[in-house]
Amino acid sequence: MVGISRIASPNMYALDDTIAAIATPIGEGGIGIVRLSGPQSASILRRVFSPGREARAGRDARLESRRLTYGHVVVPENGETVDEVLAVFMAAPRTYTREDVAEIHCHGGVVPLRRTLELVLRSGARLARPGEFTLRAFLNGRTDLAQAEAVLDVVRARTEASARIAVGQLEGRMSEPIRQARSALLHCLASLEATLDFPDEDVNASSQGATGSLNLPDALHQTAQLLGDLLSQADQGLVYRQGVRAVIVGRPNVGKSSLLNALLRYDRAIVTPLPGTTRDTVEETLDLSGVPFCLVDTAGIAESHNPLDQLGIERSRSALINADLVLFVVDGSEPLTAEDRALDEELRNRSVLVVVNKADLLQLADCANIVPDAVHVSVSALTGSGLTDLEQAMTDAVLAGQVLVSDRAVVSNPRHKEALSRALARLSAAIEGLSSGVPVDLLASDLRQAAGALGEITGESVDEDLLSTIFGDFCIGK
Repeated sequence: MVGISRIASPNMYALDDTIAAIATPIGEGGIGIVRLSGPQSASILRRVFSPGREARAGRDARLESRRLTYGHVVVPENGETVDEVLAVFMAAPRTYTREDVAEIHCHGGVVPLRRTLELVLRSGARLARPGEFTLRAFLNGRTDLAQAEAVLDVVRARTEASARIAVGQLEGRMSEPIRQARSALLHCLASLEATLDFPDEDVNASSQGATGSLNLPDALHQTAQLLGDLLSQADQGLVYRQGVRAVIVGRPNVGKSSLLNALLRYDRAIVTPLPGTTRDTVEETLDLSGVPFCLVDTAGIAESHNPLDQLGIERSRSALINADLVLFVVDGSEPLTAEDRALDEELRNRSVLVVVNKADLLQLADCANIVPDAVHVSVSALTGSGLTDLEQAMTDAVLAGQVLVSDRAVVSNPRHKEALSRALARLSAAIEGLSSGVPVDLLASDLRQAAGALGEITGESVDEDLLSTIFGDFCIGK
């Protein structure tokens, strides 16, 4: 177990009972899986599962670990057949949770899955909470906390790039440098604490502690460099993990819905020559260079006394509030209107790309002073010209021209970024204090806080509330 024994919540963190859940999405499918984990997994499986005739007649009628067995789910009380299934038992510790695990592979329908789960629960299992299987993997030391969080990121990945980052974290690619940095800080802390016992020692020179000789200033600077390198790609990593909400705005009939369809390469939004066709927001995800963009088409923003138009405009403005990037569309074939200029004033000091649409027509709009600090891109949603330039401008706007380095640790979780920032701040304070001669106990306090912040990432120092928050985002069955 990873340092969680002090947590006294017997229900959520007990490891002596057996949990069960449906581990696949509910609906029609080829198969659906009921998963169990805990000490009674094997006995519960034997109670509800009847091996096929060939298995019963074989040398080993009992379930062999890690071997699928054909048979039926049956009602223990009367032998009624519920479903024709494959079942597997996996003995601890070589399992996902490091506990005994059993799975029943049913037909992928709602009824057989729910009936099978009900039988399992009646036979002694408890319904698992969201993320409880992965929580047990963490509590039993199979994964650290950062790796456990990566499981959810793999499930939710919307692009190949975000999946690669998540898989790297799952494999420990980020945990390793975090542990390295934390170990170095604890080494430095031991050296400092040794000087408290031997005050004649010079902490600015090479210090001798219980862990061996150490050049303290060099060690602190090297660790700070390591944390700085991790943080340098954090904003980029967050973009790949969380995606970008790109809201398309403009006055009515400038081609916002046409632009959405052109970027998606299929007709997602209804397009007509009539102003006000779009009255609700339309959202769709677009993969650009591995970054998931959530494109949001909005109703045209203009003065209107029509209640339906007003409702659409309200939703457009609501979408703007939550936008990471704004695609401000103007009609290049017409002179700018009062509505265009009003939006221009509203969108300044925002992250904006000005998209001058209808480039295939004679250009009459003077767009030079429209959000002058923004990148301007001319496109034709009708012919597709300029779309490549727009896509490049969109990725440049959120990645600042950086290229994802796939073979290194990438910080992609806001919690990890915040903890790393705290650790680096305390470490920087210790480095400054060391050079200015602050008392050793204050230096030790800074290093202790830095090490604690790093421990929050991997789970060496974690509390119940944090675990509840993290694993509460998981689906039931994972």
